[in-house]
Amino acid sequence: MSSPRLLPAFAALNAVLALAFGAFAAHAIEDPQARDWIRTGVTFQLPHAAAIFALLPWRSTRPVRAATWLLALGTFLFATSLYALALGAPRGAAALAPIGGTLMLLGWLWIAIIALTGKNDSKDS
Repeated sequence: MSSPRLLPAFAALNAVLALAFGAFAAHAIEDPQARDWIRTGVTFQLPHAAAIFALLPWRSTRPVRAATWLLALGTFLFATSLYALALGAPRGAAALAPIGGTLMLLGWLWIAIIALTGKNDSKDS
């Protein structure tokens, strides 16, 4: 699981899902609530996928890699829970959204702390 290819692949999966669901919402979803859930998911998922790609050059350091995984997993959980709701999943699927959102917040907070303190296990800070 620690393959150097896994994180960029997961980031690309986030981007693909955001693009696919964005197009799906624009062309095939008529219910306004479902469309809004998908738009919210896309609004968070696509920029976070790009941010993950921007952080990839620093993933060789353990703290940055961990924070980036928090972003990737949080983004996936948040957005896919909204997509599931839009597709008719039980309301219980919505419980994953705050978990995903919390993981994203923790990931960004961790990156801010790393940036401010320079504590990243690397000599190339």
